Amino acid sequence: MKLARFEVEGQVHSGTVRADGRLETAAGATYAPEAVRWLPPVTGTKAIGLALNYREHAAELSMEAPPDPALFFKPLSALIGHGAPVVAPPRIEYMHYEVELVAVIGKRCRRVPAERALEVVAGYTIGNDVTVRDFVANFYRPPVRAKGYDTFGPLGPYVVTPDELDDPANLELRTHVNGELRQRGNTSQMQHPVPELIAYITSFMTLEPGDTIWTGTPSGLSHVYPGDVMRLEIDGLGALENPIVADEAGA
Repeated sequence: MKLARFEVEGQVHSGTVRADGRLETAAGATYAPEAVRWLPPVTGTKAIGLALNYREHAAELSMEAPPDPALFFKPLSALIGHGAPVVAPPRIEYMHYEVELVAVIGKRCRRVPAERALEVVAGYTIGNDVTVRDFVANFYRPPVRAKGYDTFGPLGPYVVTPDELDDPANLELRTHVNGELRQRGNTSQMQHPVPELIAYITSFMTLEPGDTIWTGTPSGLSHVYPGDVMRLEIDGLGALENPIVADEAGA
C-alpha cells in the first residue's frame, strides 16, 4: 500500500495512492496527483538523520566513516512534500542534495533488538537531506544550520508499506538534476542497515509512530542552484521531485 498526505482546497487528507496513480481519501474521493498539494507523508515527533553511512560518500568528503552511527536531528520545520520548492539561502558557496532511504516507525518502541527491528517499521519513503556544505565543519557539528533551513527536508511522495517492497537492504538510489544523473548508489552499501539503526537508536531513545530515520546518502554530490529541479528516485518508492528557488527575502 502507498500512503499519502495531501491538501485539496484547504482540506488536508490522509489517503492512499491507487494503482492508476490517483489519490483516494478515506471517504472515497479521488484526485489526480497534479490536482493536489503533496504534503510530507508522515507527521512524527522527530526526524533522525545519519551522517556518513556510506563509505564512498565519506571518502568524497575526505573523511573517515565513524565506527558507530553518527546521528543528528533534522528539524520538523524543514520537512516539505513532493513538488514544493526548496529555498536556497543567499550568499552560499555549496548547496547539495542527498538522496536517502527513510524508514518510518509504526509503533511506539524502546530497546528493540536488531532481529525484531523491522517489526516496528510502518514503511519506507524517500528523503532529500538538502545541505549547505559551508556550514559543515568541526565547529558547526552537529550540522544544525547546514541541514536545518526551512524547506531543507523534502520527503515523499508517499510511504510504501513493507509488504510492497522487495528488500530495503538492496534498493538502488538515484538523483537527477535537470534530467542529468548526478548520484547513484544502493542501500546494500550502508555501513549500518535499518535494523541495526533501530536497535541502536532505541537503546537510548523512545521512537514514536511517524518518526523517521534518514539512513544516509551515497557518493555523488554536486552544487545545485535556484532554477534547478532535483528528482530523487529509489526502487519501489517512486520519485520525489522538488525545484529550487532563491530566497527573495535575502535572510
